[in-house]
Amino acid sequence: MKQYFLFIVFIFSFVACEKQQQVSSIHPENWSKRTIDISHKDSLQVGASYLSIYSQIFSLSESKTHNLTAMVSLRNTSLNDTIYIEKADYYDTHGTLVRSYFEKTIFLAPLETAEIIIDEVDVSGGTGSNFIFEWKIPQNTSVPLFEGIMNSTVGQQGLSFTTQAVRIK
Repeated sequence: MKQYFLFIVFIFSFVACEKQQQVSSIHPENWSKRTIDISHKDSLQVGASYLSIYSQIFSLSESKTHNLTAMVSLRNTSLNDTIYIEKADYYDTHGTLVRSYFEKTIFLAPLETAEIIIDEVDVSGGTGSNFIFEWKIPQNTSVPLFEGIMNSTVGQQGLSFTTQAVRIK
């Protein structure tokens, strides 16, 4: 009996000392390494794109949700030109800004990709979250590609799907 009690105490003390997992969605990449001043570039084409993201989906009924990990992919599809992303703003289901991922313009070199990860435990966006990206590209360059890849695995069950941004400006 005494050994059983000591074992239980050991387990509880181990669990109590476990650190709470930090949500990495807030700072997944060091954006300061990608910042660039483009104020001297005056012939850039301006655009904006909307990307739907699902950090949660409904499961069984509207009162039960299932959390998802979301990877947001920012892609430069140009073979030759660097493109510039001015904003990556994340909004929740109600259209309220959750966070902005960088304050200064960043660049993506030809065929380069950057990612934003929304952790499965980060449900601040809810079931109807989305991103607005504002970007600038050289004339006659292909527009950036923004995709969302959502997934989750529980036991032997897996769920995965994608979304693609639409240009809104």
